[in-house]
Amino acid sequence: MKIKDLVGLYAQRKFRPKEFVEECFKKIEAQKHLGAFISLDYEGAMKTAKFLENSFKNREDLPPLYGVPIAVKDLIDVASLKTTAGSLFFKDNVAKEDAFVVQQLKKAGAIIVGKTNLHEIALGVTNNNPHFGPCRNPHDPSRISGGSSGGSAVAVATDMVVAALGTDTGGSIRIPAALCGVVGLKPTYGRVSVRGVLPLSWHLDHVGPLASCVEDAWTVLKVICRYDERDPFSLRAPIREPDFERFPEGIKVLKPVGEFISKADERILKIVDEAARVLEKLGAVVEERPLEWLKDAAAANGLITQAEAAAFHRERLREHPELFGEDVRQRLMEGASVSGTDYALARRVQTIVKHSFRELFKEYDLLILPTVPIVAPPIQGEGAVEMARRLTRFTAEFNISGLPALNLPFGRVDGLPAGVQFVTKWWREDLLVQVAHAVEKLVNFTRS
Repeated sequence: MKIKDLVGLYAQRKFRPKEFVEECFKKIEAQKHLGAFISLDYEGAMKTAKFLENSFKNREDLPPLYGVPIAVKDLIDVASLKTTAGSLFFKDNVAKEDAFVVQQLKKAGAIIVGKTNLHEIALGVTNNNPHFGPCRNPHDPSRISGGSSGGSAVAVATDMVVAALGTDTGGSIRIPAALCGVVGLKPTYGRVSVRGVLPLSWHLDHVGPLASCVEDAWTVLKVICRYDERDPFSLRAPIREPDFERFPEGIKVLKPVGEFISKADERILKIVDEAARVLEKLGAVVEERPLEWLKDAAAANGLITQAEAAAFHRERLREHPELFGEDVRQRLMEGASVSGTDYALARRVQTIVKHSFRELFKEYDLLILPTVPIVAPPIQGEGAVEMARRLTRFTAEFNISGLPALNLPFGRVDGLPAGVQFVTKWWREDLLVQVAHAVEKLVNFTRS
């Protein structure tokens, strides 16, 4: 159910928050084998629902997320709940206060139902957590959900919640969104506060929403994107309203081609071609050209991520490396071995990449490309780890550049969801969602 429809039912007194929250917990229980949650807060959720019912009795001017059940990635603090980060190091870490984004959700009337599973310390994209169990793909439980925000994607894809929060350092919102068939929105770097969010990489971390449709993702983003003067990484920027009733005129779109892009499943590339044709049908001009420098951007993003993660976890890695899962420990050790010279070169690439995109967006309004190059890999089996390493190929370059990017579910391959990624210039999330919503609307109408 869309957020506006749910809030509308509440306003008409046709539904009560306690009733809807109860239904969500029933769905969570029925699908607990998927491993979407690390912890739940039934008592807290029902208490909030009761408070909302009493506070807004006989009022129709309800806040934007009134009574909306939302899940929060277990990297983000919710007061009085544990923030484990999917790690043994934080298994008893009870948050003393809400993260800034959670404060905004609560002010808007949201009901937090629990903390979702993630790849340990968010350093990975499979969500095969060795400490809290794997998070399984709802379309095929033998396959990964993607990560690191896998639990949030699964919770939305199965209607356990209406929306969820995730974090994205190399694709961790968009990858699970693509593999599970939901919308995932990574905003401009600095648009959303990261205060109260356990860091992975200070210069690459983003917080954003996952939802079943573009409009819901936008609704949540608008709530959480306020400037936070206590967060040194928060940036002040106006947010424009999209016009969901029309497609923007004169829009020019670039579809990257060439060797770098071709390293994707041909069937996914055909899906991107189909999405490009939808854009043309809506009135956009779509052009093709190679952007081979995206490969360097993605590689530099990976190096910065591992080096900064190793810096943040340096004492834990030095004193108790055995408490980390094998894959995360290996990546942290690789990060710790990065030289200052290599890190400096990666940061130089970051500056060059931003400049390259700045020049590119003088000519184009939007990019369209695959979100991930393959469908969800198996959790286990020969080649599973190697396949998973490919998942950040088309996402990481938009972390190092800080550009807003969105995954839109678009078709299936072998019965599994595939996603198309839209990217636009800094601070233009309004254009991003306006275009994605138009595509979503037309495709849903055509296929219905």
